[in-house]
Amino acid sequence: MYIQDQLQEIKANIAAAELRAGRPAGSVKLLAVSKTFPVEDIMQAYADGQRLFGENRLQEAMGKMPEMPSDCEWHLIGPLQRNKVRKALEQGFGLLQAVDSLRLAEAVSRIAGELGCTGRILLEVNVDGEESKHGFTPQEVQELWPQLVALPNLEICGLMCIPAPTEDPEGARPAFRTLRALAELLRARGPLPLPELSMGMSHDYAVAVEEGATIVRVGSAIFGKRDYGSPLVG
Repeated sequence: MYIQDQLQEIKANIAAAELRAGRPAGSVKLLAVSKTFPVEDIMQAYADGQRLFGENRLQEAMGKMPEMPSDCEWHLIGPLQRNKVRKALEQGFGLLQAVDSLRLAEAVSRIAGELGCTGRILLEVNVDGEESKHGFTPQEVQELWPQLVALPNLEICGLMCIPAPTEDPEGARPAFRTLRALAELLRARGPLPLPELSMGMSHDYAVAVEEGATIVRVGSAIFGKRDYGSPLVG
């Protein structure tokens, strides 16, 4: 019952954060990050009503997705190499959350056109300027915006970020505010509504909800501590 209990607690915390922020109930989607966890664990979350799941690695996701019921929605939330874009699109992810460069966006656009589909993406923004992190800087997103929105076969649904790690969840609040402000600026420029803000993880998702997240990415708080020595990781 551990996974079901954790899910219920997290959903209650999200609802409380929505209320504190004056947001409508149910305005935030919980993405259960199932990387490194087996299908048996994911099925426990499914049995409790969870339908939205996130994976970091394409190869790992491809092994799990066919084993789960067809009404699940999957997001790819880890870095995506351009030579794996075709496989990712063919796999049918509902959202590619970590498009971190114009070249990658162009690759998704081109290959989606070849496959006759639309690539639904989020732009990953490196809000803290960390050299070790992927993503556009806020300035780059603004400078490249005309090129990004002109790409065919592409639906830019919003922005995502992974703030610098902090022990105190409050430490992530400035990064979340930066991402929200950037989204507001881009919406004002048009022509896209950018409905999604993916931000907040297991330790700071409540703060992210207060700052406008529409998707929170929660893994270990649902499934428990990860075993990075697992054969599922690769």
